[in-house]
Amino acid sequence: MRKRKKGRKLKRKSNQRKALLRSLARELFLRGKIKTTLAKAKEVSVFAQKQITKGKNNSLSAKRLLARNFSKDVVKKITDEIAPKYKKRKGGYTRIIKLGSRKSDGAKIAIIELVE
Repeated sequence: MRKRKKGRKLKRKSNQRKALLRSLARELFLRGKIKTTLAKAKEVSVFAQKQITKGKNNSLSAKRLLARNFSKDVVKKITDEIAPKYKKRKGGYTRIIKLGSRKSDGAKIAIIELVE
């Protein structure tokens, strides 16, 4: 029996897809907002929200889990600046704003940002 698979492949192999999500999430955490395609924005949103939820705990184990994906400066920013803003919020830490199509290839473009 076929089962539905969760997530998008983004025309990449698994290791390339993980690297892409990590780099997009890193830029999202450092800059606050990024401009990318709609499919990538939706995938990064899921990944980034899970990382923020881990950062809300602010324990040593949570920092080690975050350090699997990010460098020390990003882990510090997540646990010290970003996650405390969302202490009382149960989820929905990112917002996706659709911008339309790109002229060159017609890909749908979106801005993903952290909710204030």
